[in-house]
Amino acid sequence: MSETRLDTAHAAMQADLEDDAARLAFYGALADAELFVLLSEEPAGPGAISPEILDLEGERFALVFDREERLTGFAEAPAPYAALPGRAIAEMLAGQGIGLGLNLGVAPSSILIPAEAMDWLKGALAQAPEESRERLQSLSPPDDATRALLPALREKLASAGALGARAWLARARFADGGEGAVLGLSGVPGESQQGLARAAQEALTFSGAALALSTLFVAPGSRAEAELAEAGEEIPLPEPPAPTISAPPPPPGSDPDKPPRLK
Repeated sequence: MSETRLDTAHAAMQADLEDDAARLAFYGALADAELFVLLSEEPAGPGAISPEILDLEGERFALVFDREERLTGFAEAPAPYAALPGRAIAEMLAGQGIGLGLNLGVAPSSILIPAEAMDWLKGALAQAPEESRERLQSLSPPDDATRALLPALREKLASAGALGARAWLARARFADGGEGAVLGLSGVPGESQQGLARAAQEALTFSGAALALSTLFVAPGSRAEAELAEAGEEIPLPEPPAPTISAPPPPPGSDPDKPPRLK
């Protein structure tokens, strides 16, 4: 069985427990993962789930797995479960005094995550994105510290590629004398902008980089887009899916090998 992203992130974290960046990357992977929550009973209705709780010396843990077969292997029999994003599970458990038992005994990423980590993760995910500052004075190519964000941003902004958008990362100087990183996005519909700005903020949070990142949305073909393209480094995004055009079915009787059906 191939490793999951959580297996890889967990191994990197365990290799050096003092590595803050590896620990942040693990929590980022946990937030993004679809997790299968073992339930004590079948859900009573939409959103009404009762996680199976493991009590270990007074500490409580909800049991989650990053593959359905791992849950089945742990339960050793068919069992009720709910599939939820890690971020939704953190939101559900935060403040309840319940941690996570991830892949217990069935994967290399088996780990007990304490309740206070769920509180921290909820807070990390709730950080509001920094809006682009007014009076942008100049743009310049990203330095090494800024470029370190590129892999995380490319992953987080994959949905923007599906929209046909383009993205650039640059350093910026503002009229008030401040400096920081700027993520410029072109061609993003208004209804998608807030979600992408929040995704960019998460990329920054879980990278551990000591940077301020502003998000700037520009119109395709605008002067602002041209300036971003000239000074910034473009972030490769997935190509939007090609439209599929289905040919209309041939009229009945047009194919000599397929005579029309009779009612």
